[in-house]
Amino acid sequence: MMLLAMTQLVAQSTNIPLNEDYYHLIDRYETKSGRLLPGIFTALKPYQRNTVVQAFDSLEKSGQFDSRADAFNRAYVLNDSWEWSQAASSNSERPVLKNLYRKKSDFAHVSEPDFDLHVNPVLHVGAGHDSRLDEPLFVNTRGVEIRGIVDGKIGFYTLLTENQLRLPSYARAIFNNPVVPHEGFWKNFKETGVDFFHARGYIDFNVSKHVDMQLGQDRLFVGNGMRSLIFSDFSAPHLFWRTQVRVWKLNYLFQVNRMVAQPVLTANGARGGTRYPEKYVMFHHASINIGKKLNLGVFESVIFSPKDSVNNNTFDLSYLNPVIFFRAIETQFGSAGDNVILGADFKWLAAKKVSVYGQFVLDEFLLSEVRAGNGWWANKFGAQLGAKYVDAFGVANLDLQGELNVVRPFTYSHHTQFASYTNYFQPIAHPFGANFSEWIGVARYQPLPRLNLTAKAIWATRGRDRSDTNVGGDPLKNSRTRENDFGNEIGQGLKETLAMGTFTASYQIKHNLFLDVNLVYRQSAVAEPPSPVPADVTFPVSTNTALLSGALRWNIAPRLYDY
Repeated sequence: MMLLAMTQLVAQSTNIPLNEDYYHLIDRYETKSGRLLPGIFTALKPYQRNTVVQAFDSLEKSGQFDSRADAFNRAYVLNDSWEWSQAASSNSERPVLKNLYRKKSDFAHVSEPDFDLHVNPVLHVGAGHDSRLDEPLFVNTRGVEIRGIVDGKIGFYTLLTENQLRLPSYARAIFNNPVVPHEGFWKNFKETGVDFFHARGYIDFNVSKHVDMQLGQDRLFVGNGMRSLIFSDFSAPHLFWRTQVRVWKLNYLFQVNRMVAQPVLTANGARGGTRYPEKYVMFHHASINIGKKLNLGVFESVIFSPKDSVNNNTFDLSYLNPVIFFRAIETQFGSAGDNVILGADFKWLAAKKVSVYGQFVLDEFLLSEVRAGNGWWANKFGAQLGAKYVDAFGVANLDLQGELNVVRPFTYSHHTQFASYTNYFQPIAHPFGANFSEWIGVARYQPLPRLNLTAKAIWATRGRDRSDTNVGGDPLKNSRTRENDFGNEIGQGLKETLAMGTFTASYQIKHNLFLDVNLVYRQSAVAEPPSPVPADVTFPVSTNTALLSGALRWNIAPRLYDY
């Protein structure tokens, strides 16, 4: 399969929307080949469509699609970005009314030398039962997705949906504020449901052959694991400006993000009619491929607000410098209200079918206190280590993954909400915030080309806060209200243990039209809770939840509650 000749020129491509199942396919074939994919640096998601098609072209040449399911996956990915692959299999055998669904992936499209357009409906409807709720779960999402390219230089994307749903009983209990996971503004719907409008979109363009820019409202995921300890797609979409440079074996990302510091929330939803205070995240990530199997990356981020006392309601323009060390700026200008985080990540294709990855974040520390081992509160850091094994034990299309995440108390927090590592009262990185350890196991199996089975197991220990205490689990809490300066350890406070298992069967009826069945069992308990249980504990002390749901999903990623 040949990529269009325009990829050899300065041609712009839109992104493949973040979707755990979709991105697993790309990661699977890189791991199976034992070689880093050309043009894709997998620690930074989303990926551009043209680079994925180019990567699959090289994978086909090396013979990676050797089972029926693999051949189906290859055709699916190439058909989904047919404007770049020009795959013959993308043509529909029976278009609707001659002009609709002429391509398997598109409800309607225009393909001209200077204009490319793809329009698709979006639908996600389903229902389920939660053992801890008297009313059924439901999801009702309707919308439209549009993408395209003008003059081969300007790309654009938009997703608009109207949504009503009833969340699983545990989905909002992990927070101390009434928010809807992954979303921003919302309001109540039929007392126990929520209603919200979801909008994402961006424009992108090439500055040169190796430099492209994007401006829009969307999410970013940094890392190779199921979780990210620096930037995940967990919180609400936010405004961003992103510049990415890919040259030789190097990749460099500079991103500016505008987020919500302190929304006005009530029991009935987010309050409108007023502008919420803002904060900004500046993020650098640089990585290099060493040989054909190892990628190493380093990153830094700073979160701040023009409203801090030092900046005096002005935006610190120094942070817009894309090639400077943030800590130096913070120190030089004495901006004690800013919060800088440093870190590193890696991925090693240890052998064909096996990859090892990891991530480390450093919020703050003193080496002398680390050596002392006295649990000083400001030794704030986290680490991730994981491995993936595809076609495990010689079974075609059986993929396994194991992952460990550990984050110390008070990581991501600060002495002001305007510098906490949160967006719309939700963590920017891991959904648990801080003060936790977590083991994850994932098994994926594709016994038939159209059928995917996924099982996940999660074991975690978290230290929970009461409303009047701060033991370092909630990044929103002022770090100056901490209980102790020394003796801090992971899981301190109200120690919650979590055991969770999920099973999902997803059948692809037509291109990007899925029928999903989902089973969840979740057990959560606080070890040796105080007696009597304090009235200000804002989450159930001990719960067992069983959940069964089914859904029809069209041109949209599944909504996940695996926490």
